[in-house]
Amino acid sequence: MIQFIKGEWPNGERNLLAAHGVEFQVMATGFTWDTQNRATDTEACLKVWQHGKRMLQDPTLDLVVLDELTYMVSFDYLPLQEVIEALQQRPAQQSVIITGRGCHRELLDMADTVTEMRPVKHAFDAGIQAQQGIDW
Repeated sequence: MIQFIKGEWPNGERNLLAAHGVEFQVMATGFTWDTQNRATDTEACLKVWQHGKRMLQDPTLDLVVLDELTYMVSFDYLPLQEVIEALQQRPAQQSVIITGRGCHRELLDMADTVTEMRPVKHAFDAGIQAQQGIDW
């Protein structure tokens, strides 16, 4: 699993899956849309993307998760064409899950399945802060 956007704080995915041997590579800069240093965030994105490309070339991996990748493309941290090429060259049996809002049309067109999740009502709207065990 490649986690873009995530910081170094604990999160549910890592807490659950790392104990079962799932490899995690985390960008560890937090929310890039609030960046204080775009150059540093871009460097962190490209560094963790190298792990993503390695995973996308590994025929022993049946599933690769590119968590929040859509933001990296839409905010121009990661070149769209490079992502497309890596996806096109992956092993035939490998499934890839890409998460995030505002997915580029070309990635949507390549996908076999697209699911759109949207909040109908969320505690954040009522001013309730994120809660450990619920939101992360």
